[in-house]
Amino acid sequence: MTDTGAPIAPESDDLADEFAASVQQFLAALRAIAAAGDAGGAIPLLLLEISQVSLCGARLGIQNDFTPSAEYQPDVGPEADLEDLRVHLAQMFDTVDTYGYVFDPYVPEVVESQLSDDLTSIASDLENGLRHYRAGDLDEALWWWQFSYVANWGNLAGAALNALLSVVSHNRLDAEFTGEADVVAAADEMLEEGEPLAT
Repeated sequence: MTDTGAPIAPESDDLADEFAASVQQFLAALRAIAAAGDAGGAIPLLLLEISQVSLCGARLGIQNDFTPSAEYQPDVGPEADLEDLRVHLAQMFDTVDTYGYVFDPYVPEVVESQLSDDLTSIASDLENGLRHYRAGDLDEALWWWQFSYVANWGNLAGAALNALLSVVSHNRLDAEFTGEADVVAAADEMLEEGEPLAT
């Protein structure tokens, strides 16, 4: 029998349960939003969902490093096929899908990305950890969620959140940005088609 190391601490067990619930909520909401295809209604919902899962990620990020039970990541089956999700998000975001952000604020270089790609990448990272959780390997799930938060999805979530907030600010504050008239008009149109944001 293979030694899997010390059992996971009870408080880590609770943390895994809480984070898994948050991940499942985020993934279900993201799929529902993409399937609905209502860009205007999607913006405020995504702001909320990304903020909530980012808060959970930050809780993991400040913990001491979790240690996986094995040197190599256990096989928990094939990754979820998220291509349809990405395509539906790209179609929904349309002209505001592409945005620019600074990947590393200490090496300030603006990179171009797509909201649809970044949200799908976040979903992929979270879903991978969820498969380990459902297989009963909580320490592997926590390690993966923590590692991928610091290495990838935490940064992407912050960038996507900022991009979505920019769409809202263009609409709500009637901001004028030279050379971005088409993007501003698209942001206005998207939000006008959805439900009004609460004030």
